[in-house]
Amino acid sequence: MTKPVIAIVGRPNVGKSTIFNRIVGERVSIVEDIPGVTRDRIYSSADWLAHEFNIIDTGGIEIGDEPFLEQIRQQAEIAIDEADVIIFMTNGREGVTAADEQVAKILYKTKKPVVLAINKIDNPDMRHMIYDFYSLGFGEPWPISGSHGLGLGDLLDECAKHFPQPDEEQYDDDTIKFSLIGRPNVGKSSLVNAFLGQDRVIVSEIQGTTRDAIDSPYSYDGQDYVIIDTAGMRKKGKVYESTEKYSVLRALRAIERSDVVLVVLNADEGIQEQDKKIAGYAHEAGKAVIIVVNKWDAIEKDEKTMNIFTEQIREHFLFLDYAPIVFVSAKTKQRVHNILPIIKRVSENHAMRIQSSILNEVIEDSIARNPAPTDKGRRLRIYYATQVAIKPPTFVVFVNEPEMMHFSYERFLENRIRETFDFEGTPIRLITRARD
Repeated sequence: MTKPVIAIVGRPNVGKSTIFNRIVGERVSIVEDIPGVTRDRIYSSADWLAHEFNIIDTGGIEIGDEPFLEQIRQQAEIAIDEADVIIFMTNGREGVTAADEQVAKILYKTKKPVVLAINKIDNPDMRHMIYDFYSLGFGEPWPISGSHGLGLGDLLDECAKHFPQPDEEQYDDDTIKFSLIGRPNVGKSSLVNAFLGQDRVIVSEIQGTTRDAIDSPYSYDGQDYVIIDTAGMRKKGKVYESTEKYSVLRALRAIERSDVVLVVLNADEGIQEQDKKIAGYAHEAGKAVIIVVNKWDAIEKDEKTMNIFTEQIREHFLFLDYAPIVFVSAKTKQRVHNILPIIKRVSENHAMRIQSSILNEVIEDSIARNPAPTDKGRRLRIYYATQVAIKPPTFVVFVNEPEMMHFSYERFLENRIRETFDFEGTPIRLITRARD
């Protein structure tokens, strides 16, 4: 099910990022702890009361060296494309400016709901400043204060009224949904065509949900698959391909709906910083991951090249040490046929359940090999563990004092679980809880 999307739009310096961070809260992502992966804070998930949603700060999307007004125009158009609800933000202290009117003109074109937020109304005595903003033509202005966190509840209540009805998933549970993500021009589209072009039964092209990702369902070897094709791959517009952050935004949409994510690298260009960021999002979303090195035909190689490239991938993608790596060429179709069986295998691992009795034998054996840590004479006691979720497999370990579970010991337990059961291709999560 796809979460609704809110986009924050407005001219510069009205406080979009402050409001974004307030709504998102300081969510520390898993990936931030991994060396070499930095996070662009332009897209995040958040929740308000019973609603989960994604939120975009369009101010973080800088579009080349475009002049100022052109930047704002393109950011607003991205919001119109991507969002279910748009928060149009202005600065109450400065009144309605010409730039606000420019943004308003662009937003008149959309049929999407626009909620007008007047920032920097820091106390009730300033409420009279909001009335000028009725002239923008978006109905009631909502006074808020980013610096004090005032008015955000009312603003989000108003946004939530306009959220679309949840999409019903239109595929069976047995159908494996996968997507290809990666930087522009790593060959995602040609890989999709290579999949679909190989004597497959192409069922049809269904317009996937309202989000304009185009889904291609087909069957191979008795298994139903759906390729969730990020529409960004189809749109060749300047903004869509040239803006790295925007291509990430598109990838995130596809990741959300996928069981398995293929992180596509370009062998010709080697590993780039952006590859790590995009892969980090898939890992953080808890999806099964396969690393696909495309354009393998384009590089000079000898018998050691593949091993060297594999080592480089392992070094750069420390957090994806569980992901299998496939070297392919969409152009010559080399090894493309190997990908589907791997997708099927990692999808099964991603949904695997382990019996508690067997899991606890592994945990007990692990403690016997490497006793739990002590701290100031106290020892961590592990009572039992149980699996509480799949996709990704998630285990709760009940202990006497959770704060004594050191990261390195948790890693040791995870490695022991991986050695015993085949979790290739899927992240696994360990949660430490105190026993009641």
